[in-house]
Amino acid sequence: MPNFSRTIAGCMTWGVWGKNLNTNEMIDIMQTCIENGITTFDHADIYGDYTTEAAFGKAFNASQVKREDVQLISKCGIQYIGNSRNNRVKHYNYSKDYIIWSVEESLKNLQTDYLDLLLLHRPSPLMHPDEVSEAVSTLTSQGKIKDFGLSNFTPIQTDLIASKTAISVNQIEVSLTQYTSLFDGSLTHMQLHKIQPMAWSPLGSYFKEDSEKNSRIKKELTNLSKKYNATESQLLLAWLHQHPSQIIPVIGTTNKNRIIEAVKAQEFVLEIEDWFALLVASQGHKVP
Repeated sequence: MPNFSRTIAGCMTWGVWGKNLNTNEMIDIMQTCIENGITTFDHADIYGDYTTEAAFGKAFNASQVKREDVQLISKCGIQYIGNSRNNRVKHYNYSKDYIIWSVEESLKNLQTDYLDLLLLHRPSPLMHPDEVSEAVSTLTSQGKIKDFGLSNFTPIQTDLIASKTAISVNQIEVSLTQYTSLFDGSLTHMQLHKIQPMAWSPLGSYFKEDSEKNSRIKKELTNLSKKYNATESQLLLAWLHQHPSQIIPVIGTTNKNRIIEAVKAQEFVLEIEDWFALLVASQGHKVP
């Protein structure tokens, strides 16, 4: 398995779905990430209505960053309704030919010869493990992907694909405010099968919603921020880092200070009662 950085830069909002960064701005953020130990960049073909990978690729090519110094992740499978493709309905396609074609498109757009990791973006009721296996085998033998994994797959869905193809990663939604994977067997399954968890939306809803849950969390974070001399976001990320499955957060910020702040979160180790105090605050009741 490739050595991914302990914090990953999520690139979904780098393009037109977010900050719409120009080439120089992308290079600047890319270099800030690398200088601070974030060497893994997470993409998906659909980001920016299939435009963000090409914008990143242009910046990456101009940046003079060595390809071997970074890891590039992409995802495929979602057929999105937008301006780029003539789709009648949003759907998923995991046929052998489509997976191979999609990866080749991502390579062209990212201006690279290989992906360090390919993920199937979301499970499909029509996915067939043999089709997936044949595509992954072809892409691996051609040197176009180094490793393979999943995104948003349940344990049983993972087992279906793993019956034919080795799975290295599952990228799921997990945070202090979205903690179901801690209890529904998802993270336990990954530990058991040595699958690396990656967390999208690792800060959860904390900075997005006013709710009773977030008010309870804020009370705990206020006290712990003083105790650990850490920001709220650092404590939220540290809470994830501490899980024994070794969750890697995928952060979406393009703010330089927040990028640096996120990396420093790797240094904090919460006392066990503080870790559980945050969980209890999110749940709204004591653990069973």
